[in-house]
Amino acid sequence: MSKKALITGITGQDGSYLTELLLAKGYEVHGVVRRTSTLERSRLHHLYTDPAIYGQMLFLHYADLDDPTTLRRTLLRVCPDEVYHLAGQSHVGLSFEIPESTCEMTAMGTLRLLEMIRDLPAPPRLFHAASSEIFGRPTIDPQNESTPFNPVSPYGASKAFAAQMVRIYRETHLLFLANGILYNHESPRRGENFVTRKICSAAAAIRQGRQKELLLGDTTARRDWGDAEDYVRGMWMSLQQPSAQDYIFATGVLHSVQDVVETAFRAVDLDWRQYLRRDERFMRPAEPLKLVGDATRAKKVLGWAPTVDFEALITRMTLAELVP
Repeated sequence: MSKKALITGITGQDGSYLTELLLAKGYEVHGVVRRTSTLERSRLHHLYTDPAIYGQMLFLHYADLDDPTTLRRTLLRVCPDEVYHLAGQSHVGLSFEIPESTCEMTAMGTLRLLEMIRDLPAPPRLFHAASSEIFGRPTIDPQNESTPFNPVSPYGASKAFAAQMVRIYRETHLLFLANGILYNHESPRRGENFVTRKICSAAAAIRQGRQKELLLGDTTARRDWGDAEDYVRGMWMSLQQPSAQDYIFATGVLHSVQDVVETAFRAVDLDWRQYLRRDERFMRPAEPLKLVGDATRAKKVLGWAPTVDFEALITRMTLAELVP
């Protein structure tokens, strides 16, 4: 009998790759989607429009993290073996503009889900997508699962709350709950409001004459960037273990926004110096420092390791933006 998985945030970058992975492993996949005026689900389009998949092995349910009734009803109807909690307001810069809704969805939404799972007759295993932003300005690098939380953004603070509640519920209620502390991970499906996608898209558009310049804020900011499909694989592996614990998913290598720029423009044979312009509007109020992860536990316990390097990732993202 097929395992059942429920994914919150199924229409996002990670949710779409996770859906493909689970379907390939024979899962029956259920996704939580918000009811909106549009049915745009571009990352799932190839699955949603396939009658051999949708309604057979893939099912979407209208529910919302801030609507406990719909979420509880979905859990009771599906009775999943595994829950992958990926939903939330995930843009760090935007969280400064909408801190209340960020915390409501990301922090309180996770707590509500934990309470619902605790009350189920057969509680499923849960993977919670935490973030390197919980470390904010860490005192040590690289960071591991024991590094103290020190967030510097509303997004980081809400994720820190959610990750800590996962730990508390795991220890107090003896539930199988795992935090995956995910460092920045990208793909051609990355949202257009993220800096990596913005840079790759601009390089391709400039190459094809559809854009004239690229406006950015601080290009010295550094991150540990990996491939989204690698990290999604780690999510699944986290829930296949005899016991639950937290895992860092990271490459352990830092690159700057400037490195993204140079790699993307090199992929389309352009000199970035001719097109990059600095714009103060894109500067963040507080910038995390030296967020670089130590994935030793994931490597030893799960056998996980990243398979795509930085240059290959940014090159693939840039080439994917070229219009035929």
